[in-house]
Amino acid sequence: MLLGMDMEIVLFDGFDELDALGAWEVLSGAASLIEDLTVRLVTLDGAREVRADHGAVIRSQAALSQRPDVLIVPGGGWLDRSAEGAWGQAVRGELPQALAERHARGTVIASVCTGALLLAASGILAGRRATTNPRAVEELSAAGAQVVRARVVDDGDIVTGGAPACSLDVAIHLLGRYYGPQATAAATRALQYELPPPEHYLP
Repeated sequence: MLLGMDMEIVLFDGFDELDALGAWEVLSGAASLIEDLTVRLVTLDGAREVRADHGAVIRSQAALSQRPDVLIVPGGGWLDRSAEGAWGQAVRGELPQALAERHARGTVIASVCTGALLLAASGILAGRRATTNPRAVEELSAAGAQVVRARVVDDGDIVTGGAPACSLDVAIHLLGRYYGPQATAAATRALQYELPPPEHYLP
């Protein structure tokens, strides 16, 4: 069993609720059972209220760490070019820069849905295998990623997931990657969730 694993989910105004909170449901539940697994909701500027894409208001717990072991990036607001959400974050540039810095320090970066476009904006997806919301795959390809149509694509230090419900798949995949099949089984039992067949994943 790994000890001292630190996973963070970065929030920003306009993030998609399911992208982030599906992963939170899985990982925070696992953290209650796995010794020294820490999971936090973070923002670039510390603990604050964050208004999500569909109107939920969530309070983040801390500022983004300098080097979390795993950082999960949701999407939201990209397809409609919202001033908030992933599109707005890409335009402003602070979050993509923070992702590039953490990746350079050794953080595994994961995304859900159009969060992959934030990874692309950071420059870390050039030439890398990745997936995103089916409605954004052409943009992801244009940004230089090698698009794979799958629910989860694990390309080593970058893990990407498809549309919002794939937040569950990404989080369960990460649990299995770091803690083994027993952790995967426990998570799926707790959620009463059946993982799609293996061909929907690209390890």
